[in-house]
Amino acid sequence: MIKKIGITGLIILVIASAFVFLSAAFTVHQTQQALILRFGEAIRIVTEPGLHFKLPIADDAVYIDKRILDLDSESQEVIASDQKRLVVDAYSRYKITDALKYYQSVQSSARANARLSQILNSAVRRVLGESTFEEIVRDKRPELMKRITEQVNNEAAALGMSIVDVRIRRADLPEANSQAVYMRMQTARTKEANDIRARGQEQAKIITSRSDKEAKIIIAEANKISEITRGEGDAGRNKIYAESYGQDPEFFKFYRSMVAYEESLKSGDTRLVISPDTDFFTYFKDPLGSNK
Repeated sequence: MIKKIGITGLIILVIASAFVFLSAAFTVHQTQQALILRFGEAIRIVTEPGLHFKLPIADDAVYIDKRILDLDSESQEVIASDQKRLVVDAYSRYKITDALKYYQSVQSSARANARLSQILNSAVRRVLGESTFEEIVRDKRPELMKRITEQVNNEAAALGMSIVDVRIRRADLPEANSQAVYMRMQTARTKEANDIRARGQEQAKIITSRSDKEAKIIIAEANKISEITRGEGDAGRNKIYAESYGQDPEFFKFYRSMVAYEESLKSGDTRLVISPDTDFFTYFKDPLGSNK
């Protein structure tokens, strides 16, 4: 009986020891840090990864991420200093640097993101509201992001967090304004294209008119030269005829008759109603052209 009681007590002792060990031991991952709470009050922070121990029942371990975390802020409308409305989409990257302040101020990542998002949005509206549209979109964007980072960092330090970086992902005009700007740009480009096309057509007409004028001048000059050449040829031919006639009148008379025969007696429907005794057929009756 005593032996059975001893074995039972030993088993109970082993179970209790195991329970105490499991309640006291906890593991910290490389990406985490643990805040040890004793009856709800923070007593120490464990940053080294590995197996650690705490008082069972009295102590509790709260794990806090020590990696660089991302925060995506919702798009918001901002009015620049030149009264132009912008839709701004920003995001930030932060790190928990003071686990105790972090736990005391926000306690959870959801509340931390909500608080940090409010701080980020306020800083974005404040800094961009002091700048012009051109500075936000083009000229001073890196400088503005640096100012936003500094302002968010100053407020996030009280929450136990440090801002690593802030970036403006998008800064555009609202959809309605963008469409209006797009339409104005399209109208301006269409007008410019029409002006260029009109100037091109005007130049084309000028070039075509000049070409037509030059072509007419060239044709006129060519006709002039051809008429002069033809006149010179006719004059030369007449001169040759005259010289030939002066040298041999009978031959010239014969040649003229042959040309007349060729022109008047062409193949086809050629009809002549004349007397056979006419002088036109002199060389048909007599090759020597005698009228006898």
